[in-house]
Amino acid sequence: MATLDNPSISVSKIAIIGAGVSGIAATKQLSHHNPIVFEASDSIGGVWSHCSYNSTKLQSHRRDYEFSDFPWPQRDNSDFPTHVEILEYLQSYAHHFDLVKNIRFNSEVVEILYVGGDHDVSSSFGDLPTTHHGTPLPGYPLWQLAVKTNHSHTIQWYAFEFVVVCTGKYGDIAKIPEFACNKGPEVFKGRIMHTLDYCKLDEDGATKLLKGKKVVVVGFKKSAIDLAMECAKANQGGEGEACTMIVRTPHWIVPHYWIWGLPFSIFYSTRFSQFLHQRPNQGLLKALLCLLLSPLRRGVSKFIESYLLWKLPLQKYGLRPEHPFEEDYTSCQMAIVPENFFSEADKGKILFKRASNWSFWSGGIQTEDNSKLEADVVLLATGFDGKKKLKRILPHPFRNFLDHPFGVIPLYRGTIHPLIPNMAFVGYIESVSNLASSEIRSMWLSALVDKKFEVPGVEKMLSDTVEEMNVMKRSSRFYKRHCISTYSINHCDEMCKDIGWSSWRKKSWIREAFSPYTSQDYRKQN
Repeated sequence: MATLDNPSISVSKIAIIGAGVSGIAATKQLSHHNPIVFEASDSIGGVWSHCSYNSTKLQSHRRDYEFSDFPWPQRDNSDFPTHVEILEYLQSYAHHFDLVKNIRFNSEVVEILYVGGDHDVSSSFGDLPTTHHGTPLPGYPLWQLAVKTNHSHTIQWYAFEFVVVCTGKYGDIAKIPEFACNKGPEVFKGRIMHTLDYCKLDEDGATKLLKGKKVVVVGFKKSAIDLAMECAKANQGGEGEACTMIVRTPHWIVPHYWIWGLPFSIFYSTRFSQFLHQRPNQGLLKALLCLLLSPLRRGVSKFIESYLLWKLPLQKYGLRPEHPFEEDYTSCQMAIVPENFFSEADKGKILFKRASNWSFWSGGIQTEDNSKLEADVVLLATGFDGKKKLKRILPHPFRNFLDHPFGVIPLYRGTIHPLIPNMAFVGYIESVSNLASSEIRSMWLSALVDKKFEVPGVEKMLSDTVEEMNVMKRSSRFYKRHCISTYSINHCDEMCKDIGWSSWRKKSWIREAFSPYTSQDYRKQN
């Protein structure tokens, strides 16, 4: 095992693992500490670089997915940017702020060791036995990282005072369903591919896989919908085959961000609209007002549902969700449907099969009603296991702290685990704009590292994280996702107060109440 006395170990202050959106945001905000960034691939961008389909587009407008100090060119363009445009934006940002010099590409962190036990851990930030927290940069290393470079078997060890993990929840490790004996992939004679592998295909490879094939797509979230569209595109014409989507739980999908002529943002992205929803630590008076206003909150959800049922043929195809729209929005499960999605369904190129349970047979997929769907190719849009990815590199006992009955990682301010010292996690909560969420969390983290404020004791941090998860559980049956979409402004208010900023970011009370909040509202003032 490596030791701090080993002269081959390179010692530095801050390590950042991952150069995706969150890693770039953290690098920018911590750049004055000259962090070392380890990126396993050969480029920045994370999932936008190595886990996007040829047709993948952002689900937000440009102005809603931008860094506070780096506006998009043509930011008022109403088109959703492609994954190529997003990569170009991220690369421009990294080069503009000279962040690339900090990044070590093709450098995979394969193991993390805690070495703080050699020192006075009672002064370590985030340490359990004490209610007082010392500096996040104590002056000596607390973590060692084992890094493989250029896919070699040689490991170089590094030591750091603080580690920021930005490996993200998506990509790298596929979540595969479990099956009974002789009901799994081993009995299927066709080809099975998870979205993790499909996204590595170029356009010609994807077309070759799908064209003229009977394809079954398992799932009905954004990635599955995009897959079905690519399949339909590859099978145009009389000889083209249909793509069948296995739909377990239909979720609300929207065609665009206008509802009965009103901008979608007024319903959920203003301070007034979020006042209707539960939030952590809201106090008795606010809780009572929230309860009294709950009919208005449900009315907003019904209002949006009425438009979606009028605009989209959800009833026709048996895709009307059984839960309110607000539960999908609260859990960050709302998806933008491609413009021609239901046109392809009308042409018979996309079919839908509702099924709570399914398995494989030699010729395809079998559902719980004993229906058999023939398939040449089965595409699994069944998600990713971001927590497993973290557990692979974190040491015992810290990896066990990632588990919680609610299924999410309990993070104070969405950034630090109260029981894991001198480590932060950026990019593990969801909101309307994950980029903006990662940036404000990185600003908060930078202020913490610079000792502009101190976090409370461990018990208080644990209590706050549990309360936040309880709010999610009360708000949606899909609570096993750390989503702050309906109280994102309140969440940012708390971080602003910690940093020492005013929580009210707009120039008048009218705008404060009724104007949507964006990343531009949190731009640092010199």
